[in-house]
Amino acid sequence: MAYDDIEDIEFSEGKGVSFDARGFLFKVLKFWKLFVLCIGVGLIIAYSVNDRKQNVYRLNSLISLDNEQNPIFGSSTNISFNWGGVSGKVGKTMISLVTRNHNEKVVDSLQYYLQYLKQGKYIKVDAYKSVPFVIKIDKSKPQVLGRPIGIRFLSSTQYEVFINFETSQVSAQNYSDKSINKISIPQGKFKKTGTIGEIINLPFASFTLNKVAEGTIVPDSEYYIQFLNFDRVVNSFKNKISVKTYSKTSQSILTLTLSGNNKAKIVDYLNTTSAILSKSELERKNIYATNTIKFIDSSLSIVNTDLESVTETMNAFRKQNKVFNLDEELLQVSDRIRELELEIEGEQSKLQYLDILQDYLKTKTDYTKIAAPTSAGIEEGNIVNSVSKITRLAIERQELEQLVQEGSSSLKELDGSINAEKNVLLETLASTKKTIAVQIKSLNSKKASLEKRLSGLPADQQEYLKIQRKLNLSQEAFDIYMAKRSEAAIVKAANVSDISVIEAAKDIGGGLIGPNKDLNYMMALVIGFFGPMLLVFILFILDNSIHTVDEVKRLSKIPILGLIGEYDHDNNLVVYEKPKSAVAESFRAVRSSLQFFYKKLDKEEGRTIMITSSVSGEGKTSCSINIASAYALSGKKTILLGLDLRKPKIFGDFKLDNNKGVVNYFIGDKTLEEVTFKSHIKDLDIITSGPIPPNPSELLMGDNMKELIGILRQKYDMIVLDSPPLGLVTDALELSQYADATLFVIRLNYTKKGMLELVNAKYKTGELKNISYILNFYKHKKGYGYGYDYGYGYGYGVYGNAYHEPSKKKGFIGKLKNLLKLK
Repeated sequence: MAYDDIEDIEFSEGKGVSFDARGFLFKVLKFWKLFVLCIGVGLIIAYSVNDRKQNVYRLNSLISLDNEQNPIFGSSTNISFNWGGVSGKVGKTMISLVTRNHNEKVVDSLQYYLQYLKQGKYIKVDAYKSVPFVIKIDKSKPQVLGRPIGIRFLSSTQYEVFINFETSQVSAQNYSDKSINKISIPQGKFKKTGTIGEIINLPFASFTLNKVAEGTIVPDSEYYIQFLNFDRVVNSFKNKISVKTYSKTSQSILTLTLSGNNKAKIVDYLNTTSAILSKSELERKNIYATNTIKFIDSSLSIVNTDLESVTETMNAFRKQNKVFNLDEELLQVSDRIRELELEIEGEQSKLQYLDILQDYLKTKTDYTKIAAPTSAGIEEGNIVNSVSKITRLAIERQELEQLVQEGSSSLKELDGSINAEKNVLLETLASTKKTIAVQIKSLNSKKASLEKRLSGLPADQQEYLKIQRKLNLSQEAFDIYMAKRSEAAIVKAANVSDISVIEAAKDIGGGLIGPNKDLNYMMALVIGFFGPMLLVFILFILDNSIHTVDEVKRLSKIPILGLIGEYDHDNNLVVYEKPKSAVAESFRAVRSSLQFFYKKLDKEEGRTIMITSSVSGEGKTSCSINIASAYALSGKKTILLGLDLRKPKIFGDFKLDNNKGVVNYFIGDKTLEEVTFKSHIKDLDIITSGPIPPNPSELLMGDNMKELIGILRQKYDMIVLDSPPLGLVTDALELSQYADATLFVIRLNYTKKGMLELVNAKYKTGELKNISYILNFYKHKKGYGYGYDYGYGYGYGVYGNAYHEPSKKKGFIGKLKNLLKLK
């Protein structure tokens, strides 16, 4: 863009807020060291996790739930145990496997509250089934909780127990009743020698250490045992074990899954949980048969007592009386009476069972102890089926009580079913009892009729026949009950559990699920990259500073006159003291650009340049001094006028004091000649600001300022005005009327973007004219901010090194500091 066309620039405010993708990319590249650091730290952490974390394994087993019928049960069996199908059993089994009650049995069976440990690379690791000994706990004594107890083998028969207590009291648990109490122990280091195979009683534990058959004890080898809180161990396994159906088409097959650090421990737990579940199911299945056997045994005891009593009576009668030869017809009558008595006794036995059952249903709430009706000879289908159904429902309720709270809808539903079936059964019992009573009355009538036929016999013969009938009756009743008892025992013994193991858990070398080392490294890379990326993005979004040439061009249409690089010098006289430096050449480039600008001005007197910025610290004074120096060194008679009356600076670089200056001239205290100083740079004069006045704005707005500029235009070729910051006070706007050209200094990475909006607004309203930007503290980066049509990039490429004085090279410490500087 040509500077003689600057007034014709069509002003437009910066484009709306948009995301600067290119700027963000270079912001990311600027923080490359942070990315490398975070990724490196992430990989180190991932390696540490992979190295320190114990392996995690997952194993499973398969069990089947089927309605296993008794293999010897058939139509010829007199005692029936009807259990129905497996409806609802799958869901209940899945729930029972994760109940506390079931897992308590498994943990107690395996004694997993006792932990075997050995020292690993970093921590003590679970050594279950990999130690050469086993501990037999004295459950009647409390065992200290959560404290590793060291065991050091002294020989093949002796070992030493060692532990260090920091307190005099610890928690201990008695595993017989699971109670936890505080116990007193000796504080400090504790050691005691024990003998393998003999009980060792300690103040904090009591156990017997036995050598395992396949184990080898190595002297000086060390292991640890630790007693754990029983409830916590149960909860741990209860939450870890997973139960699900094998597939949608195989709902009766369940997959049991468990994860942990020790595969042998997982295998034993899965197989034991299946075994205990199968045993519990068989016990539940045998409840009916067990109750029936108990009922038969009680009846058999009574019949046996009667048989013994009648036998003794017959023997006594035969000793006292001679044996009779009775008529065959009378013997047949006697046999018929015996048969009737047997039938009457059978019916009375049924009636007795029904009375007991009726009373039981009315007075009891636990219906799991009802004996089978067939054990009393009752074959009525309605009664047999109702009793079986009530018993099954009662057992289901008993199992469900362990899974849900009392008062739940499931229990209420079961109670409703039981009560409905019980009411039907009670009506059936009442009807059946009436029928049996009628049958007994009929049998007694027949018996009485036959007994009349024997009434003509002598009394002793009648007594003999009566005793003989009782003896035969008792013997037949005894034989019947013995047969039923034997049959019930066989049926119970032949019962099989509905739960069978299809595939037991087994360590076949696989099952490793963690730690996922590749995933950990991948996560380290992702977090190490995107963590800093997010941080940079937040900083980029929140950062309101100007960093690049592109941002200036995007935010404002005002042209950029030059780029001034960052430099390291003792003062601001870079152009004078280091004329061959790239920075000095940048100021000369600004001077050259201004020459094109001044060509358009039709004036013979001196030219004025006002240099301002948004706030203090952006290099405004430095630019004023060096631009003035550049003009003076080119032979132009130049004066540098310090008009920043609030915060004067220019006097220090020229070794001047600020006791008098332009303020003294404005108030008429000094003449212009008295406040004008010759600098050590040829053709460069200085007017400092002088003492800080109470009314700087009024002084700059007065006629004396206009008069001063007029005088200076006549005496000098170039007049450089070092004005106050535009963003802080209005003084710069008052001075802009005297400026032929205004240079607004933008310090990259410092000046705020909002300040350009202020400049845009002032330029649009005409308060600032002939304004251009100078970008201070510019750092050239390949492909960024280079190649614009102003020519201000001169001196920052590889070509510049051949023409300009090289900057002072940094030593090793300086390079290291620069490498570690993340900004």
